[in-house]
Amino acid sequence: MSDDIRSELSDEKYWFNTKTNSVEFGKLSAAVYRIGPFDTEDEASNAREKVAERSRAWAEDEARDDSWE
Repeated sequence: MSDDIRSELSDEKYWFNTKTNSVEFGKLSAAVYRIGPFDTEDEASNAREKVAERSRAWAEDEARDDSWE
């Protein structure tokens, strides 16, 4: 069974562990070290990029909101 199908059929998801810089299936490590959940291992492996992308988008939204004052 492929990893993607395994994730879809289970409540378990993929997580990126910031302490070990590795992908985990399921909640194996402490929450403070986990980014996720993700449906696929590939998505989890790109967690840091996704966080940076969302941070930039939030900062841009805030800057637009602040300009209305």
